[in-house]
Amino acid sequence: MLDEILTALDPQPGQHLVDGTAGGGGHLSHLAERVAPDGWVLGIDRDPKAIDRIQERLRGAPVKVACGNYTELPTFLAEIEQPQVDGVLLDLGLSSDQLADDTRGFSFNIDGPLDLRFNPDAGEPAWRLLERLSQEHLADLIYEFGEERFSRRIARAIVEVRRTAPVRTSHELASLVQRCIPMRDRDKIHPATRTFQALRIAVNQELDSLRRMLSKLPSLVVPGGRVAIISFHSLEDRLVKDAFQQDPRWQRLTKKPIIPSDQEIHSNPRSRSAKLRVAVRVADRTS
Repeated sequence: MLDEILTALDPQPGQHLVDGTAGGGGHLSHLAERVAPDGWVLGIDRDPKAIDRIQERLRGAPVKVACGNYTELPTFLAEIEQPQVDGVLLDLGLSSDQLADDTRGFSFNIDGPLDLRFNPDAGEPAWRLLERLSQEHLADLIYEFGEERFSRRIARAIVEVRRTAPVRTSHELASLVQRCIPMRDRDKIHPATRTFQALRIAVNQELDSLRRMLSKLPSLVVPGGRVAIISFHSLEDRLVKDAFQQDPRWQRLTKKPIIPSDQEIHSNPRSRSAKLRVAVRVADRTS
């Protein structure tokens, strides 16, 4: 949704912007072109590999980088003595590089360790989560974060399997979940999609991060500045919608989310569930 993002943020020469989920640097590079030569874009990512690739790919561009969670934005801005910025982008989906990494387990099509961490050097991998959580806790997690109605059946199968052979790889989990979903109840997405989503959210504490960031954003964006957030499931979208609607410091520019065009969905099927919401920071009221 590159065109939609550029229209939403309307980057101008000399502005200071943030891409809080820099990933492969695609959005970052286009934003940097628009703010050059006197502006800059701060690219943040939790994945050290992503930061290394961005530094190599965008060498010489007006780009600053920081490795960490986007919730650390106040700290990153303080380090460069920039209290506020003109715009912030958060694209909450996975990057193509992460999906292609066979050491992370994000993809059903590539077998590898069931890690699912954005930063492989921090936190607990998903396979360990599956080993230690109770059946009830697993079922609740898969239902709450994945909105998977067969969560109890899946959790029961995981616990039964782990008694003799713990689930350690992406293919093992995908195969197990697939056996738990009746053929008549399968839709267009892979049967394991919701379970993988739930585990990834839990491992990376994604919803907690988004809540914290949404509470911090108004103080980090100048009046007239814009925030654009792309979510990929209803849990994220609901948080963004409520924050933009309920906080008087935001004026919504999208009462309904912008969705990808049919052409984009055809060329990039992973974009089919994307929803873009945009808001502008309004001036604080004076008494």
